[in-house]
Amino acid sequence: MKRILITSAIPYINGIKHLGNLIGSQLPADLFARYHRARGNEVMFLCATDEHGTPAELAAAKAGKPVEKFCAEMHTIQAKIALGFRLSFDHFGRSSSVQNRQLTQHFAARLADEGLIREVDEQQVYSHADKRFLPDRYIEGTCPNCGYSSARGDQCENCTKQLNPTDLIDPKSSVSGSTDLEVRNTRHLYLCQSKMRDTLNAWIDEKVDWPILTTSIAKKWLNDGDGLQDRGITRDLDWGVPVRKGEAEWPGMEDKVFYVWFDAPIEYIACAREWVDAGKGDNWERWWRTDKGANDVTYYQFMGKDNVPFHTLSFPATILGSGEPWKLVDYIKSFNYLNYDGGQFSTSQGRGIFMDQALEILPPDYWRWWLLSHAPESSDSEFTWENFQAGVNKDLADVLGNFVSRVTKFCRSKFGEIIPSGGTYGHLEEDLFSNLQNRLEAYQAHMEAVDVRKSAAELRAIWVLGNEYLQSAEPWAVYKADSEAAAMIVRVSLNLIALYSQLSSPFIPDASSQMRVAMGIDDQAWPISIIDAMDKCTEGSTFTVPENLFNKISDENREEWAIKFSGVRD
Repeated sequence: MKRILITSAIPYINGIKHLGNLIGSQLPADLFARYHRARGNEVMFLCATDEHGTPAELAAAKAGKPVEKFCAEMHTIQAKIALGFRLSFDHFGRSSSVQNRQLTQHFAARLADEGLIREVDEQQVYSHADKRFLPDRYIEGTCPNCGYSSARGDQCENCTKQLNPTDLIDPKSSVSGSTDLEVRNTRHLYLCQSKMRDTLNAWIDEKVDWPILTTSIAKKWLNDGDGLQDRGITRDLDWGVPVRKGEAEWPGMEDKVFYVWFDAPIEYIACAREWVDAGKGDNWERWWRTDKGANDVTYYQFMGKDNVPFHTLSFPATILGSGEPWKLVDYIKSFNYLNYDGGQFSTSQGRGIFMDQALEILPPDYWRWWLLSHAPESSDSEFTWENFQAGVNKDLADVLGNFVSRVTKFCRSKFGEIIPSGGTYGHLEEDLFSNLQNRLEAYQAHMEAVDVRKSAAELRAIWVLGNEYLQSAEPWAVYKADSEAAAMIVRVSLNLIALYSQLSSPFIPDASSQMRVAMGIDDQAWPISIIDAMDKCTEGSTFTVPENLFNKISDENREEWAIKFSGVRD
């Protein structure tokens, strides 16, 4: 049994997430977690809401609520939506937790002791209209690198270049829109990432199996231009983790908080402590401390490409720089962007279809299947309503749903709701089992390699084999001359439904459960041998005919939704 630690990039608290956020981290992480649980491995799957920093303050101000209350409400909403999409987190935490505050302050103290934090007098933007310093995300302007007109003061989401607020062209306040800005002096703490450059380079060089997208972004930040730069880890804000050196005061930093990108990744660890404190487990350190048992853990992170620099550089610099035996990530799965109908999804701009809206019009399996089978792994991909309709109707309704319906209804009409007996396997069955075994092994190999789209393609191919077998075997024709031979074909086909219920569970858990219940299968063990899997539905046992697993999306539905979600969400 393997021990698998999985973290998904933690979503900002500033609003309900769109489908691009879902496929960029949480959903493929859930696929991987469900697969490894099904294989009998011990899995710890953690996520949380990212509650500090500018996005939280701005969203709370827009909602007219205190930031603490806003964050608590949004955490509840995001947790409910995650359950709606069947995201199987072992714990869904909060970066504003006591556990994360303590760990963040602990890491800051350790880094200071190791000589990796320095104090810097720097120039920051002060807004006269807002009567305050404007940290990074409070400032918008034109990116000096790519010309994107809505770049933020910390990073351009279009080209992913890290920025300082003073780099922006024509900057303005995100709070008031004012351009009456002044550069003033303020003192902050900096993480000396530059001292860690060689260590990080060597560490990344060891990760020969990482996706090219991940390593190319990391190497760019390490080696382009002046190389890895020291990065500010504090901000002039009220909402966040107070700056302390462990439990001690940090002179001169009394009114500052840690930068959200310093404390947010630490929440991955704190989340496990929350898991224990919530009574869900009894030993978080065996997942996170190599001196406490985590040396046999394999740690996977899932994220969008815009998060890669922080997870390959800043967070590892924090972990390595602490000098303590914390578990480092073994594999980072990064994703490109899912675009929406010719443009970008955007939480801040309210563009696209959001997770709560998606669940209002269709069950989660529809979305899970399409998003995973179109995951933006090698390049950006695009959501269009036409492609969504085609994918759902062809894959889920025509291939899988139609097979289940045809087999169960035919059996009921000829043999009743009982697994029929009689007949022996022939060359069609032998060929089917051989092809299924090959496909099963390929499917498992792609899942182990975290190749999401290839895994989906193999699973679909496994469904197709059932349809092809049914068309070739023709039990409706065979029944007229040899009912026992027809019974064997039907029995094989019913066992295929049981097989599909097991293999499909990481992708479409609700439909998989429906198939399993309909076939009367209690054993959820992952099949190793196709031959062995063909006797789950034993002769004489009963089954039920399930309701349609998937309804087709009509042209009228598609057109209605395309219009409904063509604008900007309020």
